Amino acid sequence: MTWLSMALAAQLVIPSTPPPAKEPATELVELPRASALPPPAIKLEYTGQPLVLSQPACTDEEIQALGLTCTREDPCPVYLELAAHEVLGNTIVLTGNIHSREATFSSVLLVSEDLGKTWTEPLGRIKHGVLDQVQFIDFQNGWVAGQVMQQFARDPFLLITNDGGRTWRRRPLYEDARIGSIEQFWFESKQNGGLIVDRTRAGDPRAKYELYESQTGGASWTLREVNSKPIQPKRAKVPVPNTDYRLRADAKLNAYRLERRQGAQWQSLAAFSINLAACMPPKPPEPTPPPVVEEAPPPAPVPSPAKPPSLKKKP
Repeated sequence: MTWLSMALAAQLVIPSTPPPAKEPATELVELPRASALPPPAIKLEYTGQPLVLSQPACTDEEIQALGLTCTREDPCPVYLELAAHEVLGNTIVLTGNIHSREATFSSVLLVSEDLGKTWTEPLGRIKHGVLDQVQFIDFQNGWVAGQVMQQFARDPFLLITNDGGRTWRRRPLYEDARIGSIEQFWFESKQNGGLIVDRTRAGDPRAKYELYESQTGGASWTLREVNSKPIQPKRAKVPVPNTDYRLRADAKLNAYRLERRQGAQWQSLAAFSINLAACMPPKPPEPTPPPVVEEAPPPAPVPSPAKPPSLKKKP
């Protein structure tokens, strides 16, 4: 978790008593593959200026559900946060989320197949989702850790790709809703891996941390250890970061920069604006003008009745 996400998490309104969590099952049943939302059709091209991700307009229902106080006169600022990166040849994967000061809107997964010249979102954004750690074991098989952020981190999941990041599928860790987040995960091969779940906010002092192992490439997981203290995995193969690339926040540019080492210098491969379109209620519809009522023409005058002939004789 980056400094920005920790600062934002500190501002969240957390209830004094978190809801109780159920005890985890020893063996988790493999879940059916979750279909990804249709990927956005927009492709962004980096030309030297920070790229600005589109953000759907806020609705009244969403503002109310997130507990925001955005108005058209005082809209809520919206920010992009990029948490991690992975580079494989010409393919780059970036993970992160979109949030305001008080709430998380959605996850963000960005992929470039030409070393940062163009970018797409191969997976639809996950509502209230946060993506962070990413690991590829080879040029085809990779994973991204995520969770849903609603007051607490909950419902941890993995995104899995087997085609170098072109398509992804979402694999929940639990069958039911639970508080917790993936603190760390690792894969030693495309089949064998492990992860540690932090459930310290779940309310059970005996089961603050859980260790899981997978022999199916992350499709299913087996619980191996539950502990009240942080777990130090014995067989974890920590991925070695590629020090030829770095992702950093540029305060002067107000953007994230992805850079590649060139001798003693750093070359910018892409930049993404931190500030996105603000969240505000939709503009109220224009009042419908009253219908124009044409005045009816005045009625035609009624002719006076003809005077009956007189029976008197004229003198």
